[in-house]
Amino acid sequence: MPRTQIAQQLRTPIASGGMTAVEIPAPVGAPAAPALQWAGSPARPRDGRPLLLTAVLWFGLAAAFAGTCAVRGLPTDRVVLLGWVLAGLAVHATTQGPRRLGRLLLDWLPLVAVLMAYDASRGFADGVGMPVAVQELADADRWLFGGVLPTGWLQEHVQADWWKALATLVYSSHFVVTPLVLGVLWVRNRERWARCARLVVGLSLAGLVTYVLYPAAPPWLAARDGVIEPVERISSSGWAVLGLPKAGVLLDSGQGQVNLVAAMPSLHTAFAVLMCAVLLPMARRSWQRVALVAYAVLMPVVLVWGGEHYVVDTLLGAAYAVGIVLVMPSLERAGRRAFARASAVRPALPWRA
Repeated sequence: MPRTQIAQQLRTPIASGGMTAVEIPAPVGAPAAPALQWAGSPARPRDGRPLLLTAVLWFGLAAAFAGTCAVRGLPTDRVVLLGWVLAGLAVHATTQGPRRLGRLLLDWLPLVAVLMAYDASRGFADGVGMPVAVQELADADRWLFGGVLPTGWLQEHVQADWWKALATLVYSSHFVVTPLVLGVLWVRNRERWARCARLVVGLSLAGLVTYVLYPAAPPWLAARDGVIEPVERISSSGWAVLGLPKAGVLLDSGQGQVNLVAAMPSLHTAFAVLMCAVLLPMARRSWQRVALVAYAVLMPVVLVWGGEHYVVDTLLGAAYAVGIVLVMPSLERAGRRAFARASAVRPALPWRA
């Protein structure tokens, strides 16, 4: 064989790695050698059992969710919705092995505990003795809008059925969007999930501290006590238009268990702005960016129309979201430095003395 052909065979590339190897021809009549499989290449499943298990689990979860909706209506409580998201993540993790399921529990249990503690604490945050602000927020809205109360004006002039349906869906999405975004981020990018989870916890704690120090009545409650002109709580009125009255009843009953004077700031607005800030860097198309910004803008309009918040509540909620996004990187760096210092200064062990 000419020397040039031998050199060419020695430089034959391997398709998957771009490396070079020597091709040794097999003896005549010998069986073909099995194909090499490099470490890290996906293993081919021997049978369809993992796929069948995944299908069965997802079907069971979907059937349970459909049955619950048929009996009790659409779930709108945040803890219940978070439970459904975690059930879906558990199905996803189960098919990937016990280590993935363990990671799910390790990541999510602290977050769930913090959010449940936050929801529970909202119920007694108004019992610490701080005076409830009722008239001040209404006066601030009138000052901003030339003597007109925006909630009363919107309820008087905007009553179309399509708007009621849209407003109810936007209002109720507050309970769905944040758990859903957290679930998707955990599956696709755990680093982004961790950052989003820290932002959610930080925003919740900031809101809770404000509720304790400055309890404030929403417009519908101030109107019920005769402090302002008649204003109704109509944020759930669209469920009847959509043919889902049970969902509205369930939402109203769930809200009856939380702090009724936790109006300042508006965390509905804050979380809408926060989710917009979290997802905007990942949006690849213009319509996605437009939809995210429209959602963050539409939420406070719906809240003011529905009698849930004053305009000043929503402005402060948006400011809280922007503030926590800007401050969190500095807090993370400070936490890492403190952890590094604590790790560097270790007490001398007795046997090392």
